[in-house]
Amino acid sequence: MLKTVNYQDLGSVDYKKAWEYQEKLFNKILAEKLALSTGTPDINASAGYLLFCEHPHVYTIGKSGAENNLLIDAGFLKKINATYYRINRGGDITYHGPGQIVGYPILSLDSFGLSIRKYIHNIEEAIIRTLDEYGIESSRIDSASGVWLDTSDPVKARKICAIGVRASRYVTMHGFAFNVNTDLNYFRYINPCGYTNKGVTSMKKELGSNQVIGEVKEKLKSNLSSVFQMQLIPNK
Repeated sequence: MLKTVNYQDLGSVDYKKAWEYQEKLFNKILAEKLALSTGTPDINASAGYLLFCEHPHVYTIGKSGAENNLLIDAGFLKKINATYYRINRGGDITYHGPGQIVGYPILSLDSFGLSIRKYIHNIEEAIIRTLDEYGIESSRIDSASGVWLDTSDPVKARKICAIGVRASRYVTMHGFAFNVNTDLNYFRYINPCGYTNKGVTSMKKELGSNQVIGEVKEKLKSNLSSVFQMQLIPNK
């Protein structure tokens, strides 16, 4: 049976505003799980939410990330119209910006029968399937989360989608950043995900032209729905 998940495209939204909205939905699911455990379930409870959005230029670093992986100071951040946040997900530093699909699955993993490891694997699988529809061959690296190209060649290996999550009581938040038409110059100012010897890429760079981001979103939604066995319904 398909799990019902509420879907919402927030469009272009400030990072902090989206983070606060995630927290609100995250806490709502936690409260629903508590009610279920005490015998007073909410009949309107869902298996979770899926948010898509784009952010203005912003760098975020996970709770265990190293500050020195941001290679610029506050003055230069302002010069390039970017902001910076230390946040409560796993992983190190990454960049979000226009032309990137940022996905925030806020899911009750109990409803899906998933471990955290399998959850991340499923996100990667949906990205891999989406890229395959555009003729881009991608895969995983055992020692690193996310989706990569040319993984068999350490010199050429480059990341096209970063993943960083938080989970509490098997409820997830934060998620993935998928480079579609992303300005890759912004990655020059960080050690992406803490790596100093691996590059980043985008669909635009690999295919040689801008992609229709709305089309990519629809394909990605379809693949996420298939991989997670969920039905997405518009969030009201």
